[in-house]
Amino acid sequence: MLTSKSPRDVARVALAAGKEAFSDYSHLYSPHKFTQPQLFACLVLKEFEKKDYRGIVHLLADCSDLRDAIGLAKVPHFTTLQKASRRLLKLQHVRKLLDKTVRQIHGKRKTVPYAAGDSSGFDTHHASRYFVWRRDNNKDDETRGKKRVSYKRFGKLMVIVCCKSHAIVSAVASQGPTPDIDQLDDVVAEIAPSINIRHMVLDAGFDSAHNHHLLREDKGMLSTIPPEHGRPPKNPNTMPRDRWRRWMKIRFRNGSPRSYRKRPQVETVFSMMKRNLGSALAARTVRGRYRDMFLRVLTHNIAIALLRLFYRAVVSG
Repeated sequence: MLTSKSPRDVARVALAAGKEAFSDYSHLYSPHKFTQPQLFACLVLKEFEKKDYRGIVHLLADCSDLRDAIGLAKVPHFTTLQKASRRLLKLQHVRKLLDKTVRQIHGKRKTVPYAAGDSSGFDTHHASRYFVWRRDNNKDDETRGKKRVSYKRFGKLMVIVCCKSHAIVSAVASQGPTPDIDQLDDVVAEIAPSINIRHMVLDAGFDSAHNHHLLREDKGMLSTIPPEHGRPPKNPNTMPRDRWRRWMKIRFRNGSPRSYRKRPQVETVFSMMKRNLGSALAARTVRGRYRDMFLRVLTHNIAIALLRLFYRAVVSG
C-alpha cells in the first residue's frame, strides 16, 4: 500500500492532471524554462512530502528519479514555485483541477449515491494545542491572566466528499471560527460539474429549512440532517414548522436512519488529510492559507486516484 503512493508516482499523476488543466505556458513571451503542469506537479510533491518551498527544491536536487518523473531538465528556484502557487491555485484553476482529479478517481461514473459534508479547522502554526493551552494558562506566572480561548483565527475548510471513494468533490476555504449553517450554499455551488449527487448527509450544524429546500428543491438531492438546531422546545413532542425538518423529526425519533450512518465518512477524509499531509498551514497570509488548503485537497484527491490505479492494476494482473 505505501509503495503504491511513492513520491515519483504522485508526481506523475499530478503532472497528468496538470496537463489536462493547464496549457504549457502562461504567456507567449514567458521564459519557457518550466511548463505549468511541471510546476503544479512540484507543488503537489511539496505538499505530499510536507516540505516548504526550499525543502522541495533540495529534494528535487538530490533525487534524479523525481526530476525524471516530472520531466525537469533543471531544478526551479524556490521563488519560482512560490510565484507559481499564486498563479496556478486561483479559484478558477482549482475548480478545473478538482473536476479533473474527481474524474480520474470515478472514471465514467458520474452518480454519487451518498455524499457527506462538514468543515474542519487547520492550525496556523505548528505548535500543539496542548502547548498553547499550557503557555496561556501558566499557573507559575501570577501576573498572567488565565485565558479561556487560546486562538484568534484559523484556516477553515468545508468539503463535500463521496462516501464510497473518499474523493473530495467540492471545497471552500475560509477563516474560522464561523458557523456552518449559512455556508452550505457556497460549497454546494462548487460541486464538480462531472458529479451528480443523489443523497446528501450533514450533521446538525447545517440544520435549517433553507438548507433542506436548497438540496431537495433547488438541487434535486435527498437530504438527511438531524433536526437539532436552535433552542430545544419545552415540549419534546413539538414538531418543527417546516415540512422537511418535520419529516426529519419523525425519522430521527426512533433512532438515526440508515442514510445518516454515512456521515462519518467525511470525518474519515479529514483524518486522512491531517495524518498524511499535516494539520498545520505554513502560509502567514489569509490568501496564502486558502491556497494551502486547496493544494491539500488536490493532493488528497491525487493520492486517492493513485490508489485506484494501483488497485485496478492488481486486479487486472
